[in-house]
Amino acid sequence: MTVALFLMVLFAAMTVGVPIAFALMLTALALMVHLDFFDAQLLAQNVQAGFDSFPLLAVPFFILAGELMNAGGLSRRIIDLARSMVGHIPGGLGYVAIAASLMLASMSGSAIADTAALATLLLPMMRKQNYPDGSSAGLIASGGIIAPIVPPSMPMVIYGVTTNTSISKLFLAGIVPGILMAVSLVLVWRGIARKVQLPVADKSSWSERRQQLAASVWALMLPVIIIGGLRFGIFTPTEAAVVAAVYALLVATLVYRELNAQRLYRVLVDAARTTGVVMFLCGAATAASYMVTLADLPSQLAESMGPLLQSPILFMAVVCVFLLAVGMVMDLTPTILILAPVLAPLAAKAGIDPVYFGFVFIFVGCLGLLTPPVGTVLNVVAGVGRLRMEPVIKGVLPFLAVYVAMLALLIVFPSIVLGPLKLMF
Repeated sequence: MTVALFLMVLFAAMTVGVPIAFALMLTALALMVHLDFFDAQLLAQNVQAGFDSFPLLAVPFFILAGELMNAGGLSRRIIDLARSMVGHIPGGLGYVAIAASLMLASMSGSAIADTAALATLLLPMMRKQNYPDGSSAGLIASGGIIAPIVPPSMPMVIYGVTTNTSISKLFLAGIVPGILMAVSLVLVWRGIARKVQLPVADKSSWSERRQQLAASVWALMLPVIIIGGLRFGIFTPTEAAVVAAVYALLVATLVYRELNAQRLYRVLVDAARTTGVVMFLCGAATAASYMVTLADLPSQLAESMGPLLQSPILFMAVVCVFLLAVGMVMDLTPTILILAPVLAPLAAKAGIDPVYFGFVFIFVGCLGLLTPPVGTVLNVVAGVGRLRMEPVIKGVLPFLAVYVAMLALLIVFPSIVLGPLKLMF
């Protein structure tokens, strides 16, 4: 009864257009009334406690770092470097998009920010060289979701805080799968390029490549600093976010000199707005999570899913199918805040490593960014490229299919995630 009430209130509120944060607060309120435990002060205290968290300070700083990278010229130089290296291959701009996606992902941790930067700079070039709009947009969208997988990743910060899982281990667990995602995109794009016979651009000289490498070396140092600092324990994920933001600010203002006071003000305002939305969502989710724990929903679900808990692979398969369905109608951050506190304890009872489960949870949530009708990343690409949604959806399907195949491998072979992690620690 309690589980049914929780789901009914949540989805009913979302169906009528109530924002996710307020829908979560209504859910918490409904559970309070159901348990005869109404206390407005307790509700307010839990909302406040939701964003009064030191690890969550990483979120606004990573958001700021991403905004600074795009406005300060770091993202553009990464794309220019990739273009000079692989732009001459048939379908070269697609390989540029993949290489730039992986490099940008290791700096910002935001799928939306990376996708917007790539689409703004590469889609016009692809269109000028007669690349198919749908395939080009699908590739850029698919590359954009690498950002939440490799460190630094804002969804991993939120998941780690929500479920009390090591954020540093979540970060490092995403390195190898993130590279595999890029390799899988290369294979699919190679098939598309051969089939469509895409044009070949002029090959950059070694002198031009050296110039692009020299121009982007300051940007390339950012992921080295972040990943190296985390791996060797120099700073925590929260401190890494501050380092990333300060480094991006210094490079954008003192080295590249593309960020003046007026643009910096705009960047700070945009980052503050995004931070306010995310933090209020975290606060509302904490209130709902408190009531979920008080109502003992995880135990009730564990009883109903008893047979699944005996088989970790079957449990993971069922959870992934469920999350794929949820991802079609819900964005990644609310999915984490709503479902992670409920599903993570069940995974622990099934004997599944918490870092592995957290990574797969986020990976499946990222696939939801590519699936309509919500498909946040798809909407970003379509909006920036001024494209209809239909060709974008059609273009993303081959890349989405290979990601689903990769998900199946992650379920059957957890060592893909846990093996490299054990070597690092």
